[in-house]
Amino acid sequence: MNCHICDKPTESFVHEKTNITYYHCKSCEYLFKSPECYQSIEEQKERYNLHENDENDEGYQAYFKRFLDFVLPLVDKPKSALDFGCGASSLLAKLLQKEGVECDYYDPNYHPDRLNDSKKYELIVSTEVFEHLHQPRVVFESLLNRLKKGGYLALQTQFHPNDTETFKKWYYHQDPTHIVFFTAQTFKVLSEKYGCEFVGDNGKNIVLIRKYGY
Repeated sequence: MNCHICDKPTESFVHEKTNITYYHCKSCEYLFKSPECYQSIEEQKERYNLHENDENDEGYQAYFKRFLDFVLPLVDKPKSALDFGCGASSLLAKLLQKEGVECDYYDPNYHPDRLNDSKKYELIVSTEVFEHLHQPRVVFESLLNRLKKGGYLALQTQFHPNDTETFKKWYYHQDPTHIVFFTAQTFKVLSEKYGCEFVGDNGKNIVLIRKYGY
């Protein structure tokens, strides 16, 4: 099976405990579960509803503040933003607004009617979304199309260890709604593919990408 990101051949392996087949691209380091493991939006919503994401919880607030502490110093004081795949909460949008950034938010399950296809943004953020996507390259391209020239795309998803045996022990793929996995290298390849600047990553779970143009 070819890679969904760079179209090159992948290598497969089976997790002995779950019997799930995974496909690993050694070129761009993208890794994905066999497509029969992919879950519908409705199934993903059932799983998400089990999360206890209280906007007043200090730990939940700190989680997003760590994301913004990495991103905001690098993005030239944007005036407009979109939180793509925000879940039930609009906390990240509110935190951005406190920083002087007007922020819209969208989620296919909880806020499905909030996307304005004619509107473009200086910053798009998406936290813990990409690991759920059936077609991450398609979504990546669609988000770039919603950016103004010179705008930034900030994504958060746990980078996988890029080693088969270590990956098998990794907690992140045990969530049945987590079906595709990335490293910073995957996003570097995507950035090059779409003519973007890979600004940087935090070595763990955040990448920042800039759309060229002024």
